Amino acid sequence: MKDFGGKLAVITGGGTGMGRALCRQLIQEGADVATCDVIEENLLETKRLCEEEAPQGRKITTHICDVSNEDQVYEFAQAVRSAHDTDHIDLLFNNAGVGGGAQFVDGDRDEWERTFNICWFGVYFCARAFIPMLHASQDAHMVNTSSVNGFWATIGPQSAHSAYSAAKFAVKGFTEALVTDFANNAPHVKVSVVMPGHIGTSIAINSGRILSGSNSDEITDEQIERVRARFSAMGLGEDATDDQLREAVKAMGEGFRDNAPTTAEQAAAIILDGVREERWRILVGDDAHLLDQMVREDPENAYTEAFMEKLRESTQWNLS
Repeated sequence: MKDFGGKLAVITGGGTGMGRALCRQLIQEGADVATCDVIEENLLETKRLCEEEAPQGRKITTHICDVSNEDQVYEFAQAVRSAHDTDHIDLLFNNAGVGGGAQFVDGDRDEWERTFNICWFGVYFCARAFIPMLHASQDAHMVNTSSVNGFWATIGPQSAHSAYSAAKFAVKGFTEALVTDFANNAPHVKVSVVMPGHIGTSIAINSGRILSGSNSDEITDEQIERVRARFSAMGLGEDATDDQLREAVKAMGEGFRDNAPTTAEQAAAIILDGVREERWRILVGDDAHLLDQMVREDPENAYTEAFMEKLRESTQWNLS
């Protein structure tokens, strides 16, 4: 698929970040877009931007859908059929995700499973719901977003990251299995796994809202206690007030978005280039390439402090 003109792309998590950037770039290239998210105001902004930038005749539709809910996913698929008057799609970007659910041993089980369900079952349910429409296309491509945490299940020796990492490993394994599955059973459908490094998105900001089920940007008292426990485990914030912790979390989310070595727009362009080249494995960012190389070279030490120190000292890891 060298040209996206006239194609229909379905993109989950299109309200912000890489999802929004994919929507904008695809519609600028002449594709029609159907996108979903759980935060309506973000979706409306994506739609406004796309409609301003779309070539004449191109169309974007937006849909509220929690991708961890299978019933909602099938309703989303039916809504795409109706809104675009079609029985097929050409591109499916399983992009939606959240961060959270850090600790398995004594963390909050509901948050752990909510994170896992969005990041893994969101991909699986959408793949199930949309595979008949991809199969009905003459030339189709499924793109599943994993992460560097799909091959390195941590963010450092002192920071558990188990729900997100477990889900992203599942996405990676599922996608790799589909390479052979599709080649034998649907050879006109290609598949890619995307493994981004640090991308400048609002995932850290939006995750709290999604996991709490609240539209408020304010961190709840229950959430702040979990934040305090995580910070304390790292020897941080033991004397901080609740308000100071709230400010710290806000600053971290904004810093993650604003100080990343790769922007969401750059990430989307890399992903689309990978689709054009029919690469099944798309690493996004110099940091992702570096980490992939380091883990492959020394897997036994990948979870040690010495490995982390080597990573911190590398030029590529300090691009920001």
